[in-house]
Formats: sequence, structure tokens, C-alpha cells
Amino acid sequence: MPLSTITPFTSFISFCLGMPTAVGAYYQAWKTRQEARQARDGFIFSSNCLEYVTLNGDCINLITLESLHTLPKPGDVVFLPSSGFADLSQIAPGAFRVDRIEHIYASVEGHGTHAKQARLVKAVAHVDYIDYNDYNDYNDYNNQ
Repeated sequence: MPLSTITPFTSFISFCLGMPTAVGAYYQAWKTRQEARQARDGFIFSSNCLEYVTLNGDCINLITLESLHTLPKPGDVVFLPSSGFADLSQIAPGAFRVDRIEHIYASVEGHGTHAKQARLVKAVAHVDYIDYNDYNDYNDYNNQ
């Protein structure tokens, strides 16, 4: 069998196998780039939220940034709810003192934006639980 008769069939078969493979590889690369960009921008978990976190890293509460008129400052006392006392490992509702605030920004993309323009995508408030006696001492100190 001469090589000139086999070449059209092999070209067609390699095209039928190679083209879908190339399209699939391009799609997977594009999807991976999109997921990496979203992870960098903080859209995977709690985007556009104020997240209250204890000192050991447990999340207490999420509040959307649009519903807030101001962010808490370090030293503020906030009252946070809980989902109940069914499990002893859950964090009880009560007063928490804000230790520090982390602001996470992402660059703004699109037409009409400045080169270094950024927007707040997430705020994390690190809080510490205070008991009733500590709260009374805090109020007595601030009311002097």
C-alpha cells in the first residue's frame, strides 16, 4: 500500500482526535485562570462581607458590607448572635471586643477606571469574647 493513500486518512484521524483535545486543554486552562483570579479577589468565600472571627480563627458572624453604615473600630464592643446552644462547641451569643480590623481590597477592572483604583471586598474583625464583669468594667472606665 503506497504512503500517498494512507496520508489523507491519518491526517483526518489526527485532526478528529487532536482538535477536541486542543479545545479541551484551552478550556481547562481558561477555567483555571478564572478560578485563580476569583480566589485572589476573595470571591470564593464571604465576599463583600464583614466577617467576625475569634482569635483562634472560628467565624462567628457574616454581615454584608452594603448593610453597614460604618465599620467597627478596634476597642469597640459588639453584640453578636448565635445559632443556639445545641452543641457545646458553638460560640455563645454575647459581647465581643474588637481587637483589630483587616481590610482586603481588590483592583477594579473595566472601562473608565483609574490605573490603581481599588475597592473594599472584605473586612475581617478579630474579636475576643468578654464576659459580663469585663463589660461592666469597660463601661465604668468609659463613663468616668
